[in-house]
Amino acid sequence: MASKNKQLDRMEILFQALADKTRLRLLNLMREDEVCVCFFTEVLNESQPKISRHLAYLRKSGLVKTRRDGKWVHYSIEWPKEESARAVIEDTLEWLGEQKTMSAEHEELISVCCAVDVPVTIAKAPKPENLVEESKPAPAAPEPEIETYLL
Repeated sequence: MASKNKQLDRMEILFQALADKTRLRLLNLMREDEVCVCFFTEVLNESQPKISRHLAYLRKSGLVKTRRDGKWVHYSIEWPKEESARAVIEDTLEWLGEQKTMSAEHEELISVCCAVDVPVTIAKAPKPENLVEESKPAPAAPEPEIETYLL
């Protein structure tokens, strides 16, 4: 039986997508930039299949979009076109940002993305551009050239 109220169906899909802690945590990490799945697994300390399953749910609900870059898939928030739905997402992200644990996870994402020594699982992953710019360290002094040592 087809639904007679498409608007109510879209609202149900939106709220079902937001009705899970893992999906809320994922959205919290994507609030400023696109993120590769490997960073989600590292920061949230969850398995890749679990993260992928929740990302697929968010994608099917229309809240997340993907962009492929070689073997890497980047996830970012797909902002709803409807003003009311967009307000719900903005308010949800603001509320998440006010929570200590959510702020800590977002800070850890920045730390993991920009660390010098990163775990092997994310060593070659492309870094989220906005997050890298926020915490870019001062450039290191150049290494002495080999000729200096041979003189």
